[in-house]
Amino acid sequence: MADLLAALAGHLQAASGDPELTRLSPGLAVALAIRAGEARAVLRIAEGRVEPAGADASADIEMILGEGVLEKMLQVPPPPRHQGFTALQIANPGVTVEGDALGLARARAALERLFELALAAPELAAPRRTRRTEGITGRRVALDCAEGPLEIHTDIAGRKGAVPLVFLHTAGADARQFEAQMADSALGDAYELHAPDMPFHGRSMPPLGWDGAPYALTAERYLDWVRAYLAQVVGRPAILAGCSMGAAVTLVCAARAPELLRGVLAIEPPYRAKGRIHRGQNDVGVHAGLHNGAFVRGLMAPTSPEGYRRRAAWIYSQGAPGIYQADLGFYSLEFDGEETAPKVDARRLPVVLLSGAYDYSATPEDGARLCALMPGARQIVMPDLGHFPMTEHPDLFAGYLDQALALLAAGPGDQPSNASN
Repeated sequence: MADLLAALAGHLQAASGDPELTRLSPGLAVALAIRAGEARAVLRIAEGRVEPAGADASADIEMILGEGVLEKMLQVPPPPRHQGFTALQIANPGVTVEGDALGLARARAALERLFELALAAPELAAPRRTRRTEGITGRRVALDCAEGPLEIHTDIAGRKGAVPLVFLHTAGADARQFEAQMADSALGDAYELHAPDMPFHGRSMPPLGWDGAPYALTAERYLDWVRAYLAQVVGRPAILAGCSMGAAVTLVCAARAPELLRGVLAIEPPYRAKGRIHRGQNDVGVHAGLHNGAFVRGLMAPTSPEGYRRRAAWIYSQGAPGIYQADLGFYSLEFDGEETAPKVDARRLPVVLLSGAYDYSATPEDGARLCALMPGARQIVMPDLGHFPMTEHPDLFAGYLDQALALLAAGPGDQPSNASN
């Protein structure tokens, strides 16, 4: 065990001086201890530098690895729930992390990057899709909503008048997550593509009449926004493809407004995603831009291309204060798949779920539970993708998306089923 821990400590020390680690740790000085059995290693991390300390040195953060965890961390690639610091901290039952919550939140960006480098894996290749970004048109559209008029930004691409395919982004993010799909030539030839930024997100500004009070998201408010977009902008039944928070509201819409839909594609759908609200997402003592980008970074597969994973995290570093955490109020606290899924008639409305194996927020097991409650729904498990498949590895995701759209085009399934590639 001591040799394995020494190997891990060596990988962590080798990250010293990494340019991104330096960017993510301004003013940081923290001591991290890692304990596996009787072996203990301590590292001091300060503004991008990583230096060893004595095994008996004091530490601000203590990471205790249970039996078998260290061996899996050092696998190439590491299996799900072993691929990064946050995955180990909040999703791995064999790991305990001790330390001050505020200090941990401040250090998260550096720790996530540090473990990302130490547990690196070769990037998984996939056939490259043909894309044309010049075909994407951004525009402002007005929505007549229950709370009053709202003006939002939306991207539109593809063949006008074709079957509408509407993408809904994740909590705290915006429609830039779907840029690769919006630019996909094959998708654009077959569908009219839409990707709106929900109010308060991305390029959608707050209403001029907003009084500056804390933003809040509920299922009722979110569904009203989606209904307004589908009815007033799309204007005809659409395939609704939402990811994470977007997947949750997609199922809500399928249960409560199926007349607006011709198909449901829930990407990384939660069952009950409890525990997603954490210190640092909206706290004056923490740089939320650093924290939130790191908090989602470990949800991705370590084999997804680093540049794409970096972009996925970058979107989260740019959200307005409080938006991500308030979105999680709907996603993590309010949404309950056990309550919503049985209200979806998947024998009449085709439903397909896409679940990434590296996603510990909305797991493949969660998707299977949802499928069991929606007779006729089908699930595709993506073993080499995580919570942001459309952003973290768009070329690999494209094949799964094609498969899901083909299932939707074929109509509802007779029985719940599961498929994986």
